[in-house]
Amino acid sequence: MRRAEFYDSFNFNWETLDIMASGTSSLDAKNYLSNFKTREEALNFLEGYGYNLDDPIQNAEMFGNFQEAIQFIKKYFLKEGNPDGLDLTVPNVFYSITDVAELLLIATGNSENEITVEDSYWASILLKVMHTILHLDKDLRYRYFSTIQTQIFDRFYKYLVREGDDLFLETEDKKVRIPLVDFETKSKKTRESIIIKLLHKKENVAEELFDRIGIRFITFKKVDCLRVLKILDQNYTITVNNIKPSRSQNSLIDLECFKKDYLKIVKESMKGQLSEEDFLKKIEEYTESCLFSEMSYKNNKHSSAEYKAIHFTCRQLIKYQNPFYQEFNKVRNFAKKNDPNNEVTRRLLSIDATNIANEVRFFYPFEVQITDIKSHEQNTAGEASHLEYKKSQVIYARDRLFKNLLDYKQAASS
Repeated sequence: MRRAEFYDSFNFNWETLDIMASGTSSLDAKNYLSNFKTREEALNFLEGYGYNLDDPIQNAEMFGNFQEAIQFIKKYFLKEGNPDGLDLTVPNVFYSITDVAELLLIATGNSENEITVEDSYWASILLKVMHTILHLDKDLRYRYFSTIQTQIFDRFYKYLVREGDDLFLETEDKKVRIPLVDFETKSKKTRESIIIKLLHKKENVAEELFDRIGIRFITFKKVDCLRVLKILDQNYTITVNNIKPSRSQNSLIDLECFKKDYLKIVKESMKGQLSEEDFLKKIEEYTESCLFSEMSYKNNKHSSAEYKAIHFTCRQLIKYQNPFYQEFNKVRNFAKKNDPNNEVTRRLLSIDATNIANEVRFFYPFEVQITDIKSHEQNTAGEASHLEYKKSQVIYARDRLFKNLLDYKQAASS
């Protein structure tokens, strides 16, 4: 083995190693792609990724995602679509590309066309957005979304009672009722908001989105937020075993504080030292005193420190009846009954249907948020507003994608 060949096997791409072994996200890598020297190498990479550009359908899909990535970047990250965007323009070279493999060669500086270093950075940005779009489009569970939404929401609607303008959450035996200010559902994120969210997530894959379906309870009193939790558990609306622990967050009531004197108040009431009215008043006052002095969100850096709520992510087992299975069996039975000797009938009956599932089952995540009316009003105003939250997400995703290009431009101009 010649010296150069020996050395080549130890010539590591450090960014690739960091992604594979150290938990770095590919979105943050400066040049995480292989150093493609030819179109054939680029095509081999794409085939490993899962796309064969010799297939006209796959080629068209990949090219469509490339075009969507350009428009998405222009709309959200550049001044031409967003007043807060960067004062940059997509280079002209990308409007003449007809082959996605060429984009890979530009990203690694090996295009046969005349390109600049900035073009290479732009190609990398476009590829990262394309990667995000591809993961979103290939989430198989998305096709079942209406079924998912119905099955999750119905578990909650079952225990909601409306009497005139008043809304209550009640136990299954109807012995306990909690008055609610409101019950809200978030049924579906827009495609673009999902892409933005994926672009600022380390994992950057659609399967890791936990809040496509969301539920919010708004109570009159803080202590009722804890009672809502109890009813959700008591009714098995929420299966506690299916809660994702790392996604649970409480910025509303300091439970360690609450536990300290809660039993003391309960014992006073049980001994007859407090009437029910006095107990409720005292427990509510006590709850109001058990607030967090300072809160930082472990799960979402874009949430304001002023945001006050209890929220968690749970999973529900979804059961989807496959309509094709039902219709296929009807057709086979009809053909067998009416024309058993027909060639089409014989072919239908010879098909092995064991791999066609009658029912598809899978767990799907949804987010539950519980807050009181006072906190809700604070959450939806000022720094904690949803618009500020979304703006923060866009800025973070923009800065993350364009960091390397902006660093290069700053170094080049200094």
